[in-house]
Amino acid sequence: MSRTNTAPARPRAAAGDGANRWVVLVVLCVSLLLVALDATILHVAVPSLTEDLRPSSTALLWIVDAYPLICASLLILFGTLGDRVGRRRVLLLGYALFGVASAVAALATEPSVLIAARALLGVGGAMIMPATLSILRAVFPDRRERATAIGVWTAVAAIGAATGPVLGGFLVENYWWGSVFLINIPLMALILPLGRRLLPESRGAADGPWDVLGALMAAAGVLGCVLGVKRAGAGDPLLDLPTAGPLLLGAALLVLFVRRQKRRPHPLIDTGLFARPAFTTSVGCIVLAMLALVGLELIAVQYLQLVLGLSPLETGLRLLPLTFAAMAAGATGSYTLRRIGPRRMVGWGFVLTAGAVLLLVLMGEHDRPLLLTVGFVLLGFGLQTTLFSAYESMLSEAPQKSAGGAAAIGETSYQLGAGMGIALLGSVMNAAYAPGLRGVPGVPEEAGRAAANSLGEAYQVAGRLGGTAGDALHQAARHSFVNGLHVTLCVSAALLLAGALMALRLPRVMECPVDPEDREDLEDLEDLEDTEGAGGPGLGERQAVDGPARSVERARKAGPSGPRVPASREAVEPARSGGRPAR
Repeated sequence: MSRTNTAPARPRAAAGDGANRWVVLVVLCVSLLLVALDATILHVAVPSLTEDLRPSSTALLWIVDAYPLICASLLILFGTLGDRVGRRRVLLLGYALFGVASAVAALATEPSVLIAARALLGVGGAMIMPATLSILRAVFPDRRERATAIGVWTAVAAIGAATGPVLGGFLVENYWWGSVFLINIPLMALILPLGRRLLPESRGAADGPWDVLGALMAAAGVLGCVLGVKRAGAGDPLLDLPTAGPLLLGAALLVLFVRRQKRRPHPLIDTGLFARPAFTTSVGCIVLAMLALVGLELIAVQYLQLVLGLSPLETGLRLLPLTFAAMAAGATGSYTLRRIGPRRMVGWGFVLTAGAVLLLVLMGEHDRPLLLTVGFVLLGFGLQTTLFSAYESMLSEAPQKSAGGAAAIGETSYQLGAGMGIALLGSVMNAAYAPGLRGVPGVPEEAGRAAANSLGEAYQVAGRLGGTAGDALHQAARHSFVNGLHVTLCVSAALLLAGALMALRLPRVMECPVDPEDREDLEDLEDLEDTEGAGGPGLGERQAVDGPARSVERARKAGPSGPRVPASREAVEPARSGGRPAR
Protein backbone atom coordinates (compact mmCIF):
# COMPACT_ATOMS: atom_id res chain seq x y z
CA MET A 1 0.00 0.00 0.00
CA SER A 2 1.57 3.24 -1.04
CA ARG A 3 1.62 6.32 1.14
CA THR A 4 0.58 9.82 0.18
CA ASN A 5 3.38 12.27 0.75
CA THR A 6 1.99 15.40 2.36
CA ALA A 7 5.25 16.68 3.83
CA PRO A 8 6.39 20.13 2.77
CA ALA A 9 9.22 20.47 0.32
CA ARG A 10 12.51 19.68 2.00
CA PRO A 11 16.10 19.51 0.81
CA ARG A 12 16.45 16.07 -0.64
CA ALA A 13 17.87 14.14 -3.50
CA ALA A 14 17.69 16.00 -6.70
CA ALA A 15 15.60 13.28 -8.26
CA GLY A 16 12.57 14.98 -6.90
CA ASP A 17 13.49 18.09 -8.84
CA GLY A 18 13.95 16.33 -12.16
CA ALA A 19 17.69 15.73 -11.98
CA ASN A 20 19.75 12.82 -10.72
CA ARG A 21 21.80 13.77 -7.68
CA TRP A 22 25.00 12.63 -9.42
CA VAL A 23 24.32 15.20 -12.13
CA VAL A 24 23.92 17.75 -9.33
CA LEU A 25 27.34 16.66 -8.05
CA VAL A 26 28.89 17.37 -11.46
CA VAL A 27 27.46 20.91 -11.44
CA LEU A 28 28.73 21.50 -7.91
CA CYS A 29 32.19 20.20 -8.79
CA VAL A 30 32.48 22.47 -11.83
CA SER A 31 31.56 25.38 -9.55
CA LEU A 32 34.29 24.44 -7.09
CA LEU A 33 36.81 23.88 -9.88
CA LEU A 34 36.45 27.47 -11.07
CA VAL A 35 36.90 28.88 -7.56
CA ALA A 36 39.94 26.69 -6.86
CA LEU A 37 41.50 27.59 -10.21
CA ASP A 38 41.15 31.29 -9.54
CA ALA A 39 42.97 30.97 -6.23
CA THR A 40 46.25 29.93 -7.91
CA ILE A 41 46.05 30.76 -11.61
CA LEU A 42 47.12 34.40 -11.14
CA HIS A 43 50.47 33.57 -9.53
CA VAL A 44 52.29 32.83 -12.78
CA ALA A 45 50.77 35.93 -14.43
CA VAL A 46 52.22 38.39 -11.89
CA PRO A 47 55.40 39.27 -13.88
CA SER A 48 53.43 39.98 -17.08
CA LEU A 49 50.77 41.88 -15.16
CA THR A 50 53.40 43.97 -13.37
CA GLU A 51 55.05 44.93 -16.65
CA ASP A 52 51.72 46.00 -18.18
CA LEU A 53 49.95 47.81 -15.30
CA ARG A 54 53.02 49.04 -13.36
CA PRO A 55 51.41 48.68 -9.90
CA SER A 56 53.20 49.79 -6.76
CA SER A 57 54.49 47.11 -4.41
CA THR A 58 51.48 47.67 -2.12
CA ALA A 59 49.03 47.54 -5.03
CA LEU A 60 50.62 44.33 -6.32
CA LEU A 61 50.26 42.78 -2.88
CA TRP A 62 46.55 43.64 -2.84
CA ILE A 63 46.06 42.34 -6.39
CA VAL A 64 47.31 38.94 -5.23
CA ASP A 65 45.75 38.92 -1.75
CA ALA A 66 42.36 40.63 -2.28
CA TYR A 67 40.71 37.43 -3.52
CA PRO A 68 41.71 35.04 -0.69
CA LEU A 69 41.26 37.71 2.00
CA ILE A 70 37.73 38.69 0.99
CA CYS A 71 36.73 35.10 0.26
CA ALA A 72 37.92 33.81 3.64
CA SER A 73 36.28 36.64 5.59
CA LEU A 74 32.83 36.21 4.01
CA LEU A 75 32.49 32.42 4.12
CA ILE A 76 30.61 32.35 7.43
CA LEU A 77 28.37 35.25 6.37
CA PHE A 78 27.24 33.65 3.12
CA GLY A 79 27.24 30.10 4.48
CA THR A 80 24.76 31.00 7.18
CA LEU A 81 22.79 33.30 4.86
CA GLY A 82 22.29 30.35 2.51
CA ASP A 83 20.80 28.36 5.39
CA ARG A 84 18.19 31.11 5.77
CA VAL A 85 17.32 32.35 2.27
CA GLY A 86 18.22 29.25 0.23
CA ARG A 87 21.59 27.80 -0.70
CA ARG A 88 20.76 27.50 -4.40
CA ARG A 89 19.79 31.18 -4.52
CA VAL A 90 23.09 32.27 -2.96
CA LEU A 91 25.03 29.92 -5.25
CA LEU A 92 23.42 31.27 -8.44
CA LEU A 93 24.06 34.84 -7.35
CA GLY A 94 27.68 33.85 -6.72
CA TYR A 95 27.91 32.45 -10.27
CA ALA A 96 26.69 35.72 -11.77
CA LEU A 97 28.97 37.88 -9.65
CA PHE A 98 31.96 35.65 -10.40
CA GLY A 99 31.39 35.97 -14.14
CA VAL A 100 30.98 39.78 -14.05
CA ALA A 101 34.06 40.22 -11.84
CA SER A 102 36.11 37.99 -14.18
CA ALA A 103 35.22 40.21 -17.15
CA VAL A 104 36.18 43.36 -15.24
CA ALA A 105 39.49 41.81 -14.12
CA ALA A 106 40.40 40.63 -17.64
CA LEU A 107 39.84 44.09 -19.13
CA ALA A 108 41.34 46.14 -16.25
CA THR A 109 43.76 48.89 -17.29
CA GLU A 110 44.44 50.29 -13.81
CA PRO A 111 45.70 48.49 -10.68
CA SER A 112 42.81 49.88 -8.62
CA VAL A 113 40.26 48.39 -11.03
CA LEU A 114 41.97 45.01 -10.89
CA ILE A 115 42.04 45.10 -7.06
CA ALA A 116 38.30 45.87 -6.99
CA ALA A 117 37.62 43.05 -9.46
CA ARG A 118 39.65 40.60 -7.39
CA ALA A 119 37.67 41.64 -4.30
CA LEU A 120 34.39 40.98 -6.17
CA LEU A 121 35.77 37.59 -7.21
CA GLY A 122 36.34 36.92 -3.51
CA VAL A 123 32.71 37.80 -2.74
CA GLY A 124 31.53 35.45 -5.49
CA GLY A 125 33.84 32.70 -4.29
CA ALA A 126 32.53 33.07 -0.72
CA MET A 127 29.00 32.58 -2.05
CA ILE A 128 29.94 29.51 -4.08
CA MET A 129 32.24 27.50 -1.79
CA PRO A 130 30.04 26.81 1.28
CA ALA A 131 26.93 26.52 -0.89
CA THR A 132 28.42 23.65 -2.91
CA LEU A 133 29.26 21.67 0.23
CA SER A 134 25.95 22.35 2.02
CA ILE A 135 23.89 21.44 -1.08
CA LEU A 136 25.95 18.27 -1.34
CA ARG A 137 25.07 17.52 2.30
CA ALA A 138 21.37 17.97 1.53
CA VAL A 139 21.34 16.03 -1.76
CA PHE A 140 23.17 13.00 -0.32
CA PRO A 141 21.46 12.15 3.00
CA ASP A 142 22.88 8.60 3.01
CA ARG A 143 26.41 8.74 4.44
CA ARG A 144 27.87 6.04 2.20
CA GLU A 145 26.83 7.89 -0.95
CA ARG A 146 27.81 11.20 0.61
CA ALA A 147 31.31 9.86 1.30
CA THR A 148 31.69 9.03 -2.40
CA ALA A 149 30.44 12.49 -3.36
CA ILE A 150 32.81 14.24 -0.95
CA GLY A 151 35.67 12.17 -2.35
CA VAL A 152 34.92 13.52 -5.81
CA TRP A 153 34.44 17.04 -4.40
CA THR A 154 37.80 17.12 -2.58
CA ALA A 155 39.60 15.64 -5.61
CA VAL A 156 38.19 18.40 -7.81
CA ALA A 157 39.42 21.02 -5.33
CA ALA A 158 42.92 19.54 -5.53
CA ILE A 159 42.75 19.43 -9.33
CA GLY A 160 41.77 23.11 -9.49
CA ALA A 161 44.49 24.28 -7.11
CA ALA A 162 47.22 22.26 -8.83
CA THR A 163 46.07 22.89 -12.40
CA GLY A 164 45.95 26.67 -11.88
CA PRO A 165 49.70 27.26 -12.36
CA VAL A 166 49.85 24.94 -15.40
CA LEU A 167 46.89 26.54 -17.14
CA GLY A 168 48.03 30.02 -16.12
CA GLY A 169 51.52 29.40 -17.47
CA PHE A 170 50.12 28.20 -20.80
CA LEU A 171 47.76 31.18 -21.15
CA VAL A 172 50.37 33.79 -20.22
CA GLU A 173 52.97 32.32 -22.59
CA ASN A 174 50.52 32.22 -25.52
CA TYR A 175 48.13 35.15 -24.89
CA TRP A 176 48.14 37.93 -22.27
CA TRP A 177 47.69 38.05 -18.51
CA GLY A 178 43.99 38.94 -18.73
CA SER A 179 43.25 35.56 -20.33
CA VAL A 180 43.62 33.87 -16.92
CA PHE A 181 40.36 35.62 -15.94
CA LEU A 182 38.66 35.52 -19.31
CA ILE A 183 38.34 31.71 -19.30
CA ASN A 184 35.85 31.98 -16.41
CA ILE A 185 33.23 33.80 -18.48
CA PRO A 186 32.11 31.07 -20.95
CA LEU A 187 32.16 28.49 -18.15
CA MET A 188 29.98 30.67 -15.93
CA ALA A 189 27.67 31.43 -18.86
CA LEU A 190 27.19 27.67 -19.20
CA ILE A 191 26.89 26.71 -15.55
CA LEU A 192 24.49 29.48 -14.49
CA PRO A 193 21.49 28.20 -16.53
CA LEU A 194 22.43 24.59 -15.77
CA GLY A 195 22.56 25.32 -12.06
CA ARG A 196 19.24 27.16 -12.18
CA ARG A 197 17.60 24.18 -13.85
CA LEU A 198 19.28 21.24 -12.14
CA LEU A 199 20.17 22.28 -8.60
CA PRO A 200 17.55 21.71 -5.89
CA GLU A 201 16.79 24.47 -3.41
CA SER A 202 17.50 23.71 0.23
CA ARG A 203 17.42 25.63 3.47
CA GLY A 204 18.43 25.04 7.04
CA ALA A 205 17.01 26.41 10.26
CA ALA A 206 14.99 29.58 9.60
CA ASP A 207 13.75 30.29 13.12
CA GLY A 208 14.18 33.86 14.31
CA PRO A 209 15.83 36.80 12.54
CA TRP A 210 19.17 36.48 10.79
CA ASP A 211 21.92 37.91 13.01
CA VAL A 212 23.33 40.59 10.71
CA LEU A 213 25.62 42.07 13.38
CA GLY A 214 26.98 38.63 14.24
CA ALA A 215 27.67 37.87 10.58
CA LEU A 216 29.58 41.16 10.19
CA MET A 217 31.55 40.48 13.39
CA ALA A 218 32.57 37.06 12.05
CA ALA A 219 33.58 38.56 8.69
CA ALA A 220 35.68 41.30 10.29
CA GLY A 221 37.24 38.85 12.75
CA VAL A 222 38.30 36.36 10.08
CA LEU A 223 39.55 39.21 7.85
CA GLY A 224 41.74 40.56 10.68
CA CYS A 225 43.18 37.14 11.50
CA VAL A 226 43.92 36.23 7.87
CA LEU A 227 45.41 39.67 7.16
CA GLY A 228 47.69 39.46 10.19
CA VAL A 229 48.77 35.93 9.31
CA LYS A 230 49.52 36.95 5.72
CA ARG A 231 51.62 39.92 6.88
CA ALA A 232 53.58 37.62 9.17
CA GLY A 233 54.07 35.23 6.27
CA ALA A 234 55.40 38.07 4.13
CA GLY A 235 58.17 38.63 6.67
CA ASP A 236 56.75 41.51 8.72
CA PRO A 237 57.70 41.32 12.42
CA LEU A 238 54.93 39.71 14.44
CA LEU A 239 54.94 42.43 17.10
CA ASP A 240 54.69 45.33 14.65
CA LEU A 241 51.36 47.17 14.69
CA PRO A 242 50.40 46.36 11.03
CA THR A 243 50.73 42.66 11.87
CA ALA A 244 49.79 42.37 15.55
CA GLY A 245 46.93 44.91 15.30
CA PRO A 246 44.76 42.98 12.79
CA LEU A 247 45.56 39.69 14.54
CA LEU A 248 44.51 40.90 17.98
CA LEU A 249 41.46 42.76 16.70
CA GLY A 250 40.36 39.77 14.61
CA ALA A 251 40.81 37.35 17.51
CA ALA A 252 38.85 39.65 19.85
CA LEU A 253 35.98 39.95 17.37
CA LEU A 254 35.83 36.17 16.93
CA VAL A 255 35.71 35.68 20.71
CA LEU A 256 32.87 38.21 20.94
CA PHE A 257 31.13 36.49 18.03
CA VAL A 258 31.24 33.11 19.79
CA ARG A 259 29.93 34.61 23.04
CA ARG A 260 27.14 36.32 21.13
CA GLN A 261 26.13 33.08 19.44
CA LYS A 262 25.99 31.24 22.77
CA ARG A 263 23.56 33.83 24.16
CA ARG A 264 21.22 34.04 21.17
CA PRO A 265 18.19 31.72 21.00
CA HIS A 266 18.66 31.36 17.22
CA PRO A 267 22.41 31.58 16.55
CA LEU A 268 24.03 31.81 13.13
CA ILE A 269 26.29 28.88 13.94
CA ASP A 270 25.49 26.07 16.33
CA THR A 271 28.43 26.41 18.74
CA GLY A 272 27.40 23.07 20.20
CA LEU A 273 29.05 21.48 17.17
CA PHE A 274 32.44 22.23 18.75
CA ALA A 275 31.44 20.14 21.78
CA ARG A 276 31.52 17.11 19.47
CA PRO A 277 35.09 15.71 19.46
CA ALA A 278 34.80 14.41 15.89
CA PHE A 279 33.74 17.83 14.55
CA THR A 280 36.43 19.80 16.40
CA THR A 281 39.13 17.28 15.54
CA SER A 282 38.15 17.28 11.87
CA VAL A 283 38.40 21.08 11.72
CA GLY A 284 41.84 20.95 13.37
CA CYS A 285 43.01 18.29 10.91
CA ILE A 286 41.89 20.43 7.96
CA VAL A 287 43.92 23.37 9.32
CA LEU A 288 47.03 21.23 9.79
CA ALA A 289 46.73 19.55 6.40
CA MET A 290 46.36 22.87 4.58
CA LEU A 291 49.17 24.38 6.63
CA ALA A 292 51.49 21.69 5.31
CA LEU A 293 50.17 21.63 1.74
CA VAL A 294 50.20 25.35 0.90
CA GLY A 295 53.48 26.08 2.67
CA LEU A 296 55.19 23.16 0.96
CA GLU A 297 53.75 24.02 -2.47
CA LEU A 298 55.01 27.60 -2.18
CA ILE A 299 58.52 26.48 -1.26
CA ALA A 300 58.46 23.70 -3.87
CA VAL A 301 57.59 26.19 -6.63
CA GLN A 302 60.51 28.41 -5.58
CA TYR A 303 62.83 25.40 -5.54
CA LEU A 304 61.77 24.21 -8.98
CA GLN A 305 62.02 27.65 -10.59
CA LEU A 306 64.95 29.28 -8.80
CA VAL A 307 67.17 26.33 -7.91
CA LEU A 308 66.47 23.95 -10.79
CA GLY A 309 65.75 26.77 -13.29
CA LEU A 310 62.42 25.44 -14.64
CA SER A 311 59.93 27.69 -16.44
CA PRO A 312 56.46 28.34 -14.93
CA LEU A 313 54.89 25.83 -17.32
CA GLU A 314 57.54 23.20 -16.56
CA THR A 315 57.02 23.84 -12.85
CA GLY A 316 53.30 23.25 -13.19
CA LEU A 317 53.92 20.02 -15.08
CA ARG A 318 56.29 18.80 -12.37
CA LEU A 319 53.49 19.26 -9.84
CA LEU A 320 50.99 17.22 -11.88
CA PRO A 321 51.88 13.90 -10.15
CA LEU A 322 50.63 15.48 -6.93
CA THR A 323 47.34 16.26 -8.67
CA PHE A 324 46.92 12.77 -10.12
CA ALA A 325 47.65 11.20 -6.73
CA ALA A 326 45.07 13.47 -5.12
CA MET A 327 42.51 12.40 -7.73
CA ALA A 328 43.22 8.74 -6.96
CA ALA A 329 42.84 9.35 -3.22
CA GLY A 330 39.52 11.09 -3.77
CA ALA A 331 38.25 8.33 -6.06
CA THR A 332 39.10 5.56 -3.57
CA GLY A 333 38.37 7.55 -0.41
CA SER A 334 34.82 6.31 0.15
CA TYR A 335 35.86 2.65 -0.06
CA THR A 336 38.87 3.22 2.20
CA LEU A 337 36.78 5.09 4.77
CA ARG A 338 34.26 2.26 4.98
CA ARG A 339 37.01 -0.32 5.38
CA ILE A 340 39.30 1.32 7.95
CA GLY A 341 37.25 4.14 9.52
CA PRO A 342 37.96 7.86 10.02
CA ARG A 343 40.57 7.50 12.79
CA ARG A 344 42.95 5.29 10.87
CA MET A 345 42.29 7.00 7.55
CA VAL A 346 43.16 10.49 8.81
CA GLY A 347 45.99 9.23 11.01
CA TRP A 348 47.67 7.13 8.34
CA GLY A 349 47.11 9.90 5.80
CA PHE A 350 49.13 12.24 8.01
CA VAL A 351 51.82 9.59 8.54
CA LEU A 352 52.10 8.93 4.79
CA THR A 353 52.39 12.65 4.12
CA ALA A 354 55.08 13.04 6.79
CA GLY A 355 57.01 10.18 5.18
CA ALA A 356 56.75 11.87 1.78
CA VAL A 357 58.02 15.13 3.25
CA LEU A 358 60.99 13.41 4.85
CA LEU A 359 61.74 11.69 1.53
CA LEU A 360 61.91 15.11 -0.14
CA VAL A 361 64.70 16.07 2.28
CA LEU A 362 66.95 14.12 -0.12
CA MET A 363 66.46 16.90 -2.69
CA GLY A 364 69.62 18.88 -3.38
CA GLU A 365 70.94 21.55 -5.72
CA HIS A 366 70.66 19.21 -8.73
CA ASP A 367 67.55 17.83 -10.39
CA ARG A 368 66.36 14.38 -9.30
CA PRO A 369 63.14 13.86 -11.29
CA LEU A 370 62.34 10.36 -10.00
CA LEU A 371 62.72 11.37 -6.37
CA LEU A 372 60.53 14.43 -6.88
CA THR A 373 57.85 12.42 -8.66
CA VAL A 374 57.68 9.73 -5.96
CA GLY A 375 57.65 12.36 -3.22
CA PHE A 376 54.89 14.39 -4.87
CA VAL A 377 52.78 11.27 -5.49
CA LEU A 378 52.99 10.22 -1.83
CA LEU A 379 52.41 13.80 -0.70
CA GLY A 380 49.32 14.24 -2.87
CA PHE A 381 47.80 10.89 -1.93
CA GLY A 382 48.45 11.29 1.79
CA LEU A 383 47.16 14.85 2.07
CA GLN A 384 44.08 14.20 -0.04
CA THR A 385 43.28 11.11 2.04
CA THR A 386 43.48 13.23 5.17
CA LEU A 387 41.42 16.12 3.78
CA PHE A 388 38.74 13.81 2.39
CA SER A 389 38.18 11.94 5.65
CA ALA A 390 38.34 15.14 7.74
CA TYR A 391 35.77 16.92 5.55
CA GLU A 392 33.50 13.87 5.50
CA SER A 393 33.62 13.46 9.28
CA MET A 394 33.05 17.17 9.88
CA LEU A 395 30.05 17.37 7.56
CA SER A 396 28.49 14.14 8.83
CA GLU A 397 28.69 15.39 12.43
CA ALA A 398 26.60 18.46 11.54
CA PRO A 399 22.80 18.14 11.18
CA GLN A 400 21.35 19.05 7.80
CA LYS A 401 19.81 22.27 9.16
CA SER A 402 23.30 23.54 10.07
CA ALA A 403 25.01 22.37 6.87
CA GLY A 404 25.71 25.90 5.61
CA GLY A 405 27.33 27.00 8.86
CA ALA A 406 29.34 23.77 9.11
CA ALA A 407 30.52 24.09 5.51
CA ALA A 408 31.53 27.70 6.18
CA ILE A 409 33.53 26.62 9.24
CA GLY A 410 35.30 23.96 7.18
CA GLU A 411 36.12 26.35 4.35
CA THR A 412 37.28 29.05 6.79
CA SER A 413 39.59 26.57 8.50
CA TYR A 414 40.87 25.64 5.02
CA GLN A 415 41.72 29.29 4.28
CA LEU A 416 43.20 29.93 7.73
CA GLY A 417 45.35 26.82 7.42
CA ALA A 418 46.62 28.00 4.04
CA GLY A 419 47.52 31.43 5.41
CA MET A 420 49.14 29.98 8.51
CA GLY A 421 51.16 27.58 6.36
CA ILE A 422 52.65 30.40 4.32
CA ALA A 423 53.35 32.42 7.48
CA LEU A 424 54.80 29.62 9.63
CA LEU A 425 56.77 27.63 7.08
CA GLY A 426 57.84 30.83 5.30
CA SER A 427 59.21 32.16 8.59
CA VAL A 428 61.07 28.90 9.25
CA MET A 429 62.47 29.03 5.74
CA ASN A 430 63.67 32.62 6.12
CA ALA A 431 65.22 31.91 9.53
CA ALA A 432 67.20 28.98 8.10
CA TYR A 433 68.11 30.73 4.82
CA ALA A 434 69.35 34.15 5.94
CA PRO A 435 72.34 33.12 8.17
CA GLY A 436 74.07 31.39 5.26
CA LEU A 437 74.52 34.70 3.43
CA ARG A 438 76.47 36.43 6.18
CA GLY A 439 80.15 36.95 5.57
CA VAL A 440 80.32 35.64 1.99
CA PRO A 441 83.90 36.40 0.77
CA GLY A 442 84.08 39.58 -1.35
CA VAL A 443 80.38 40.48 -0.84
CA PRO A 444 79.67 43.86 0.88
CA GLU A 445 77.63 43.66 4.07
CA GLU A 446 74.78 45.71 2.61
CA ALA A 447 74.56 43.43 -0.43
CA GLY A 448 74.51 40.39 1.87
CA ARG A 449 71.58 41.83 3.83
CA ALA A 450 69.64 42.48 0.63
CA ALA A 451 70.33 38.95 -0.62
CA ALA A 452 69.04 37.50 2.65
CA ASN A 453 65.49 38.69 1.84
CA SER A 454 64.83 36.00 -0.77
CA LEU A 455 66.56 33.76 -3.25
CA GLY A 456 65.24 35.78 -6.18
CA GLU A 457 66.66 38.99 -4.74
CA ALA A 458 69.96 37.23 -4.03
CA TYR A 459 70.24 36.35 -7.72
CA GLN A 460 69.61 39.98 -8.67
CA VAL A 461 72.26 41.23 -6.25
CA ALA A 462 74.74 38.61 -7.50
CA GLY A 463 74.09 39.71 -11.09
CA ARG A 464 74.80 43.34 -10.20
CA LEU A 465 78.00 42.43 -8.35
CA GLY A 466 79.35 40.20 -11.11
CA GLY A 467 82.78 38.60 -11.09
CA THR A 468 84.02 36.29 -8.38
CA ALA A 469 81.96 37.97 -5.64
CA GLY A 470 78.74 37.58 -7.69
CA ASP A 471 79.47 33.89 -8.34
CA ALA A 472 80.20 33.30 -4.65
CA LEU A 473 76.94 34.99 -3.59
CA HIS A 474 74.96 33.04 -6.19
CA GLN A 475 76.35 29.73 -4.98
CA ALA A 476 75.95 30.62 -1.31
CA ALA A 477 72.31 31.60 -1.88
CA ARG A 478 71.51 28.32 -3.64
CA HIS A 479 73.18 26.31 -0.89
CA SER A 480 71.43 28.26 1.88
CA PHE A 481 68.05 27.90 0.21
CA VAL A 482 68.40 24.12 -0.08
CA ASN A 483 69.54 23.94 3.54
CA GLY A 484 66.54 26.05 4.59
CA LEU A 485 64.28 23.79 2.53
CA HIS A 486 65.51 20.75 4.45
CA VAL A 487 64.87 22.42 7.81
CA THR A 488 61.39 23.49 6.70
CA LEU A 489 60.54 19.99 5.53
CA CYS A 490 61.53 18.55 8.91
CA VAL A 491 59.35 21.09 10.75
CA SER A 492 56.46 20.27 8.40
CA ALA A 493 56.90 16.54 9.05
CA ALA A 494 56.71 17.18 12.82
CA LEU A 495 53.44 19.12 12.38
CA LEU A 496 51.99 16.32 10.26
CA LEU A 497 52.86 13.73 12.90
CA ALA A 498 51.12 15.95 15.45
CA GLY A 499 48.08 15.77 13.18
CA ALA A 500 48.29 11.98 13.27
CA LEU A 501 48.12 12.10 17.07
CA MET A 502 45.18 14.50 16.89
CA ALA A 503 43.32 12.01 14.68
CA LEU A 504 43.16 9.56 17.60
CA ARG A 505 40.10 11.49 18.83
CA LEU A 506 38.12 10.55 15.72
CA PRO A 507 35.72 7.54 15.69
CA ARG A 508 37.23 4.15 14.91
CA VAL A 509 34.49 3.17 12.47
CA MET A 510 32.41 5.05 9.92
CA GLU A 511 29.09 5.37 11.70
CA CYS A 512 25.85 6.26 9.94
CA PRO A 513 23.63 8.40 12.17
CA VAL A 514 20.26 9.17 10.63
CA ASP A 515 19.30 12.78 11.31
CA PRO A 516 15.50 13.18 11.80
CA GLU A 517 15.40 15.52 8.79
CA ASP A 518 17.46 13.08 6.76
CA ARG A 519 15.10 10.27 7.76
CA GLU A 520 12.20 12.26 6.29
CA ASP A 521 14.20 12.84 3.11
CA LEU A 522 14.94 9.14 2.88
CA GLU A 523 11.25 8.35 3.30
CA ASP A 524 10.58 10.69 0.36
CA LEU A 525 12.99 8.59 -1.67
CA GLU A 526 11.05 5.49 -0.63
CA ASP A 527 7.85 7.23 -1.77
CA LEU A 528 9.55 7.98 -5.07
CA GLU A 529 10.24 4.27 -5.51
CA ASP A 530 6.62 3.38 -4.69
CA THR A 531 5.18 5.86 -7.19
CA GLU A 532 7.49 5.30 -10.16
CA GLY A 533 4.91 3.09 -11.84
CA ALA A 534 5.18 -0.11 -13.78
CA GLY A 535 8.33 0.95 -15.63
CA GLY A 536 10.14 1.73 -12.40
CA PRO A 537 13.34 3.67 -12.08
CA GLY A 538 16.51 2.75 -13.89
CA LEU A 539 19.18 0.60 -12.27
CA GLY A 540 21.16 3.61 -11.03
CA GLU A 541 18.07 5.23 -9.52
CA ARG A 542 16.91 1.95 -7.92
CA GLN A 543 20.30 1.47 -6.29
CA ALA A 544 20.18 5.06 -5.06
CA VAL A 545 16.74 4.50 -3.52
CA ASP A 546 17.43 1.06 -2.04
CA GLY A 547 20.39 2.23 0.05
CA PRO A 548 18.51 5.05 1.78
CA ALA A 549 15.43 2.84 2.17
CA ARG A 550 17.44 0.37 4.23
CA SER A 551 18.62 3.25 6.38
CA VAL A 552 14.99 4.32 6.91
CA GLU A 553 14.07 0.82 8.05
CA ARG A 554 16.96 0.81 10.53
CA ALA A 555 15.85 4.26 11.74
CA ARG A 556 12.32 3.03 12.42
CA LYS A 557 13.61 0.08 14.41
CA ALA A 558 16.06 2.18 16.41
CA GLY A 559 13.60 4.80 17.61
CA PRO A 560 13.37 8.54 17.20
CA SER A 561 17.00 9.32 17.94
CA GLY A 562 18.22 7.30 15.00
CA PRO A 563 20.85 4.54 14.93
CA ARG A 564 24.60 4.79 14.59
CA VAL A 565 25.50 1.91 12.33
CA PRO A 566 29.02 0.97 11.21
CA ALA A 567 29.07 1.28 7.46
CA SER A 568 31.23 -1.68 6.49
CA ARG A 569 29.54 -4.43 4.53
CA GLU A 570 30.11 -6.94 7.30
CA ALA A 571 28.50 -4.60 9.84
CA VAL A 572 25.46 -3.85 7.68
CA GLU A 573 24.86 -7.43 6.62
CA PRO A 574 26.32 -9.68 9.37
CA ALA A 575 24.17 -12.63 8.38
CA ARG A 576 25.60 -12.64 4.87
CA SER A 577 29.20 -12.45 6.08
CA GLY A 578 28.69 -14.93 8.92
CA GLY A 579 30.22 -12.53 11.43
CA ARG A 580 29.25 -9.90 13.93
CA PRO A 581 29.55 -6.14 13.51
CA ALA A 582 33.05 -5.05 14.49
CA ARG A 583 33.38 -2.33 17.10
